[in-house]
Formats: sequence, structure tokens, C-alpha cells
Amino acid sequence: MANEIQQFFRDHGISEVEAIIPDMAGIARGKLMPAEKFAEDAGMRLPESIFLQTVTGDYPSDTSSAMSPAEIDIVLKADPKTVRVVPWAAEPTAQVIHDCFYSDGRRVTMAPRQLLQHVLHLYAERGWEPVIAPELEFYLVEPNIDADYQLKPPIGRSGRAEPGRQSYSIAAVNEFDPLFDDMYAFCEAQDIEIDTLIHEDGPAQMEINLLHGDPLALADQAFLFKRTAREAALRHKMYATFMAKPHAKEPGSAMHIHQSVVDTKTKENIFSNADGTPSALFFSHIAGLQRYLPAAMSLFAPNVNSYRRIARSSLAPINVQWGYDNRTAGLRVPVSDPEARRVENRLGGADANPYIAIAGSLACGYLGMVQNLQPSEPITGSAHDLPWDLPRSLDDALRRLKDSQPLVNLLGLPFVAAYSIVKQAEYEVFLQVISSWEREHLLLNV
Repeated sequence: MANEIQQFFRDHGISEVEAIIPDMAGIARGKLMPAEKFAEDAGMRLPESIFLQTVTGDYPSDTSSAMSPAEIDIVLKADPKTVRVVPWAAEPTAQVIHDCFYSDGRRVTMAPRQLLQHVLHLYAERGWEPVIAPELEFYLVEPNIDADYQLKPPIGRSGRAEPGRQSYSIAAVNEFDPLFDDMYAFCEAQDIEIDTLIHEDGPAQMEINLLHGDPLALADQAFLFKRTAREAALRHKMYATFMAKPHAKEPGSAMHIHQSVVDTKTKENIFSNADGTPSALFFSHIAGLQRYLPAAMSLFAPNVNSYRRIARSSLAPINVQWGYDNRTAGLRVPVSDPEARRVENRLGGADANPYIAIAGSLACGYLGMVQNLQPSEPITGSAHDLPWDLPRSLDDALRRLKDSQPLVNLLGLPFVAAYSIVKQAEYEVFLQVISSWEREHLLLNV
């Protein structure tokens, strides 16, 4: 492994290395060091509490149910498949994603990347191999240095801010061609395989589709793409934001996950029978998503802002109905050939940690398959007209996760405990913030 990474350093003249891991929020944490030191290091260390750090940079007051009170170190071990250049760095720099272990060799099971590896191992034990393709939406906005001010669309090459409602407009994408030229170049340098780039419904809202493939490799790419988009935008004096709902009256940003399963030996899609019809496992996979996604919602909507995106009047789903080529449903089955039969999970926000969201989506489908669950009938009308069956807040979603014993058993208590502690702490801090709406409507009226 070390020789493979060292060869990459030599081939690319690397002088510095970013040793990184994704934390609960999907933020890259780690160490920056000279390449020579990285090559000599048999295993870098970080405190175990790195996975209990909240998005605000704080630590929950009580972490006893998730980690040792001794504040022990964990060992970072590089995955050679993830070594890439950092194309925006001033010096020749590489980045390497790491897995985390305790000193006795045990994996850190609360680590998001390990969670996904664990779910994939469960599939492998059954002779199954999931295939996924994520779609990520994001907004470009003007730099916002005062959080009390609302976000604004950036100025494009025309000199005007975009008014919105420019779905699939080529001209609207061309407004930011220099930025996207850099973004594509950065992605190519990092082997991030973008399939398409389109303009979405909101002002300066974009969507990229990644090519389908191995879930862990695609989670790595989605993790790196978020950072790449932000870096490319900064070069052009803009922000790229993956907040689920950055604008109050505009559509939210989603992370849709297309998923299917192939037989490990034959590589044939087990969602289709030999005659091309949908298989029993296909319907059971959908049924598992229907039954368990509401309890797993905090994995797809991990922040208080996430639930502003889930609204009946918006483009986001409000339930786990399913249908053929129906974009109002939480679960959509796209038109495809039998070998490409798949289901699209449309619940997730772009703010979700891709490792956790992909693991959660595959876990729900897995439970349906091993429990031989049966789905509801597919809908043909608008799912937005049907009852709501998703959590409306982060607090409710976390409660449902902890109460779902099948999910806790599958995902592992260490992960569920750590994730819940972090997200509950973030929710409690949010409750301390008094909004402008409260001051405007309650100050003198109640």
C-alpha cells in the first residue's frame, strides 16, 4: 500500500499531503504534512472525539455512551485507491482518504466511511453488489460575510443576477462558464466522473450527476466534489453551497440516490427476472425503503435547515410513495432497460453526508430484501396530494431512528449513539437562536 502511494507522489512530484477523513457532517478533517513524513508514518493518529465534533466545531457535553472517557487516539490508515492530486493547491499536493482503527486493530464503527463499508459487507455476504449513482444539487451565491443577511444570486457574465426559474437552460449555465471550466478541470484531475451538468429550478441552482458505480467509490467522489465545487466557486468570488434550503422562497437542493443490485458472480441486475420483468427482490427493496426511510430520515436530512426543504408545495417529496417515472414520489422508478432497472431515492438533501446517506438508503433496501417485505401499489397521480409520512423536524427524526430496532441493529449501536449525540447537540444549539420572524411577529403581538 505504502509503495503504491509513494509511487503516486513521485509520479506527480508531490511535496505536501492532506490526510483526510469525513466526519459526521461530511467535513474533511485530518492533517497536512510533507510528503516525506507521510511516507515514513506507519499510521497517523487523531483523537476519537473527531467524530463527535458538531458542525459548529463544538463537542457535546456528554459523550459517554459513544466513546471512551479517556479521550483515546484512533489510527488513520490510508486507502491507496483514494490518492489524488489537489488541483487548486499552490504547491504540488496530494489528498488521501483514510479509514480509522483503534490501536488493537478494531475498526472505528462510528466512522461514516466505515458505516458504508459495513453495509456493503452485509450485501456481499448475500452475494449481492449494490450499484449507485448520486445526483447533487447546489446553489451559487454571492459571498456572504454577515450571516444576518439573506443570500443573493451571483452576477454572471451578462452583468445581471439571475431571476430564477431557468430549469435546463443552457444560457443560464453559460453565465458561469469560467467557473465550470475550472470545476470540470478540477474534477478531471481528481478522477471525479461527472456525467451531466444541468441548471435546476432556482436562481443559479445547478445539478451534477455522477456516473453509476461502486457505492464506496461514488461516496468518495461526492465527498470530494463538494469541496471541489466550493474551491472552484471561490476562485470566481462566489460561494457554492450545499445547504438543503438556502433561499426561503426557492426550491431546496437534493441529493438523489439511484440504486440497484447485481449478482456478485454473474454481474446481472437482480432487480430483473430473466424475462425482463421486475423481480421479487426489486419489490422487496422498494418495500424496505418504504418501511424504514421515515425512521432513517435524519441520515438524509441531518440539519435543522434540511426540513425546510421538505414541503408539500415544493419539488421535494413528503412521503415514501413510489411510482414509475413519477417525480412527485419519494421513490421513483425511472424508465430503463431491464439490465438497468433501479429505484431513485429522492428524499435526501444535498447537505447529507454522502457516506451516511448512501449507507442508510442501501440499509433500508437491504432490510426489505432479507425480510421479504411487500410494497404498496405504485401511484400514478401526484404524491404531494397524499398524506405526509416523514418527520417534520430533526428532533423527531432522531427519535424515530433510535426507536427503530432493525435499523439500530443493522447500522450498529456505536454509530447510532454517536450520530444521535452530535445531531441532538446541534439541534439544542439551534433552539437558542431567536429568528427575525419571532421578533417581527411575536415581539409586540403576544
